[in-house]
Amino acid sequence: MLTSVVLCFFIGYIIIVLEQPLKLDKSVPALLMGALTWALISVGNLEVLGVNHQVTPLEDSLLHILGKTAEILFFLLGAMTIVELVDLHKGFSPITSLVKTKDKKSLLWITSLIAFFLSSVLDNLTTTIVMISILRKLIPTREDRLFYVSLIIIAANAGGAWSPIGDVTTTMLWIGKKVSSVGLMQNLFLPSIISLVLPVFVASLLPIFKGKIENIPGQDNTLDNTKLLSSKTMLIAGLAGLIFVPIFKSVTHLPPYMGIMLSLGIVWLISEYIHPEEEFNQENRHLYSVHKALSRIEISSIIFFLGILLGVGALESVVVQSSTGEKVGFLMSLANKLQELIPNQNMVIIFIGMLSAIIDNVPLVAATMGMYPMDKFPMDSDLWHFIAYSAGTGGSMLIIGSAAGVAAMGMEKIDFIWYFKNISWLAFIGFIAGCLTFIALS
Repeated sequence: MLTSVVLCFFIGYIIIVLEQPLKLDKSVPALLMGALTWALISVGNLEVLGVNHQVTPLEDSLLHILGKTAEILFFLLGAMTIVELVDLHKGFSPITSLVKTKDKKSLLWITSLIAFFLSSVLDNLTTTIVMISILRKLIPTREDRLFYVSLIIIAANAGGAWSPIGDVTTTMLWIGKKVSSVGLMQNLFLPSIISLVLPVFVASLLPIFKGKIENIPGQDNTLDNTKLLSSKTMLIAGLAGLIFVPIFKSVTHLPPYMGIMLSLGIVWLISEYIHPEEEFNQENRHLYSVHKALSRIEISSIIFFLGILLGVGALESVVVQSSTGEKVGFLMSLANKLQELIPNQNMVIIFIGMLSAIIDNVPLVAATMGMYPMDKFPMDSDLWHFIAYSAGTGGSMLIIGSAAGVAAMGMEKIDFIWYFKNISWLAFIGFIAGCLTFIALS
């Protein structure tokens, strides 16, 4: 197996040297080589040298927190790059062809279910943006469209809650070894689908969803299904690459960011040699390159996550004295006090879910990860699954409670009060129904 590791590195290095003749960006073989060498070491059970840092306790704690934070950030960067690369090749256009009906009620169910399942593979933010682009062509009347877009927010958040790659918070719990991909899907799929189906069913009974969609005279209401030669290939490659990450983790037992590196390398490799257009040449190659995809990533979001996770990490690490005289982290001390105030743990988590409608769920979940110790709540404990569900779906109760809601608010100029009066009650009954389902099943 050692020979395989050396050979993998050697081949990767040769391809890097031959960058110009192969017309292949050197980042591709570097990604593949970096991921595969560690995968071979893990699969082959090869012994590795430990690293003993002679550092102060503060530096040691900071390196630990920075390492955990970097795992999440590198994963997000890889996943976001894959999604942007697929979008550059108009890879989501085949999905839009699934929506053909003019019946309002049928359209509500179709778009909601597409958003639910799509967000489990992509993420709730990207899914919302894609679905709003579709709805703008399908529903010309803004008043009608706002209701559909609002239900899409509920669907995208519900879909992201049961998948390890569907929401930043579930990804954080997955990378932090609080939940496994299989455990998350098994325990949260039913509560998540109920948190969507119930609001959609109730909404379908409202007068706004009766009848058929009428076109506005003189306005183009045809759905843009423009595809490139590479659209379907890149969609399949991108979705397969994202789905492959949990499989890679279960086989190699390596962190998810290693899997996303491998997937990005493969998708990038495909994009280097595929021809999006008939008249494809070097002059327009940059329009479909990974460099273009990287330029579209919201680096400000990555910086936000970095700051939040480091800040929460500081609260997790700083030592305080508990009521028993024991030295514990500040967040763990906070959890103990919250438990004393509200003895029922399920009520505490439901409260956290409702709080996520007001406060960003990223710092909330990051805080809970430091509040509850792994020796009491091991991987796939009901606590972690319930936190994933509550934080993921609770944000739908207010328009500002999730990334999907904020994106929709900006794109469609949805008023906070309008959403609160017309949609919040639907999201609330779905959230509570999902909570009761989870408690009944656990």
